[in-house]
Amino acid sequence: MICSCNQSESKKESKPISGRPNVLLIVADDLGFSDIASFGGNIQTPVLDQLARQGLSFSNFHVQPTCSPSRSSLLTGNDNHVAGLGIMHEADYPALQAQNLPGYSGHLSEQVVTIPELLRADGYHTYMTGKWHLGEGKGQDPHDRGFEETFILGTGGGSHWNDKKALAPPQHMEYTRNGQLADPPPDFYSTKNYTDSLLQFIDRDKSDKKPFFAYLSYTAVHDPLHAPKEYIGKYKGKFDMGWDSLWSMRLNNLKALGIVPRDLTKSVGNPMVPKWASLSKEQKEEFARDMEVYAAMLDYMDMSIGRVFEYLKKQGMYDNTLIIFMSDNGANGQIASFYPGNEDGKYLASFNNSHDNRGLQNSYVETGAGWAQASSSPFRLFKTYTTEGGIKSPLIIKLPGENKNAGQWNKSFVHVTDLMPTILELTGTSYPKQYNGKNIHDLIGKSILPVLDGRTTSVHSNEGMGWELFEMKAYIKDNWKILRMPRPFATGQWELFNLEKDPGETTDVSTQFPQVKQELIEAWNDYAKINTVYDHRGHYDSIYIKAASPSKKKENVAIIPEGDDD
Repeated sequence: MICSCNQSESKKESKPISGRPNVLLIVADDLGFSDIASFGGNIQTPVLDQLARQGLSFSNFHVQPTCSPSRSSLLTGNDNHVAGLGIMHEADYPALQAQNLPGYSGHLSEQVVTIPELLRADGYHTYMTGKWHLGEGKGQDPHDRGFEETFILGTGGGSHWNDKKALAPPQHMEYTRNGQLADPPPDFYSTKNYTDSLLQFIDRDKSDKKPFFAYLSYTAVHDPLHAPKEYIGKYKGKFDMGWDSLWSMRLNNLKALGIVPRDLTKSVGNPMVPKWASLSKEQKEEFARDMEVYAAMLDYMDMSIGRVFEYLKKQGMYDNTLIIFMSDNGANGQIASFYPGNEDGKYLASFNNSHDNRGLQNSYVETGAGWAQASSSPFRLFKTYTTEGGIKSPLIIKLPGENKNAGQWNKSFVHVTDLMPTILELTGTSYPKQYNGKNIHDLIGKSILPVLDGRTTSVHSNEGMGWELFEMKAYIKDNWKILRMPRPFATGQWELFNLEKDPGETTDVSTQFPQVKQELIEAWNDYAKINTVYDHRGHYDSIYIKAASPSKKKENVAIIPEGDDD
């Protein structure tokens, strides 16, 4: 059981190492809800499909709207504002910086303690490879926050090859090995080398029989989209049907799985989106190629996860390992010119995006909103937004030993902050009131171990959860959700949705249920006070309104038009 105690008490109460489970936490970057095959996708993911057959799949798992806020909540069991990621560092602005708010530092705060910090103190090896995105420099590297062995990218993304080309000129790419700068080898490909490094870490220490916590944090499938040429070739022609048809295909697959209502057809549109049929032949060919690269990235990642599983099986470790697979947020619909520093197009013009080079070295392409919306079907929008398409993510968990719920679906509400208390309970590790002499914020998540081992189907009943990022807000309680989105994506005011009947958030029912709406608004206000949510006073609203204005339309931005039932 998890208890509240200080760090020294936690060490005294540690269970014997013998028999304690290993933990493998795998996070995909910007993976859409319905991309993997077991969640209705048409991309080859046999390893994850097998994991779904062995474990429990969750259809109502919620995360934060973007990468670093989700990862902060994942590793600390707390709201992103408490954890220091009330804002992404890349999107900070002077008026906010002047406030010097700990919840908006852009790196993990001292109000929280991480999973590896607690597990390492409790007898575990702790390893991390891949994307960190929770701070850089002295005291902020994962090696300073509990990880014993690391090979990581400190920033949010960039080239998947060894050239270290960043997402935009103001950004950079730095890899570190145990806190020290490390250059990637000449044959570097992110997914391959993150996997290689993790296997090396585990193999090095296997003889001491200590359990491990391994955080395999891929940068796939984050843009720019890159994949080995032979993997891209596997998907040639597979997406020529276009994003409208893919959206419908994914929707029908989810209906067949029983994840969404069978009578669901309607979708909410976006003013920036063309129909696939309206595009030129050249545009269709380029966009289809980009989705082929995206599929190839996921296919290669699935194969790489399989390498880890095969190693664990050969070493006799697999059956005693808790395995968690998830995505950090919804699919990414932003285009490269939206990243600060890319607006003038000069940096982007330096890449070779000819058709045959798209997805290979020195290219810079993305899925764009059309494919991202299809990957999020039938949910509204995608990454960045507090709509379901932005905060709903695939989740698969396999317990050590026999899984009573193997191959089944769970439809109950689960939040990313629930994973830390679950890991702590399963490993018998205590959560402290203080760590390193500082008071630590209480966990807000709840262990879902009772769901995983079949004792119950839900751990959240009549409990609410709040969100805020870039002035986009939400609050979910049972089947009700209030949502506040800027124009032109919504009204700029609170709207109310019944997620059970309307998971696509198409129909505002505020007038039918005014009391429900008011109760949830009050609950969100309480959430904001408890977590010290800052009022940006329209700063981000103005950015999104400008980006969505007709003069800013980009030909490679697409979303399902409103009312499209196809």
